[in-house]
Amino acid sequence: VQLQASGGGLVQAGGSLRLSCVASGRTFKSSAMGWFRQAPGKEREFVASISRSGGTTQYADSVKGRFTVSRDDAKNTVYLSMNSLKPEDTAVYYCATSPYLSARYFSNNDMDYWGKGTQVTVSS
Repeated sequence: VQLQASGGGLVQAGGSLRLSCVASGRTFKSSAMGWFRQAPGKEREFVASISRSGGTTQYADSVKGRFTVSRDDAKNTVYLSMNSLKPEDTAVYYCATSPYLSARYFSNNDMDYWGKGTQVTVSS
């Protein structure tokens, strides 16, 4: 499985971005997907996840109400829509597949395939 994240960039506080992650391989349609982020000097942390069916989602408290995760299986793509961005959202964002079917508050060790990250920078 290969994952390619895109859509990052520089945005002012209060702005919006939508990240995309395109997956190759059959695993995508049978996997719950997750988004993570890593800020400079910090450990990579969970942001959001979506179940295999797309019917359930899970969010970190820090992004709840501002970020929305979704998926389009026809395009093998998972999205992260980010609104009301804050400077503390600045990080490299990663998508990942999991061997699980349900959305949950994933740890790094729960995930089996990772994409290269995309940088999100929010200026104050």
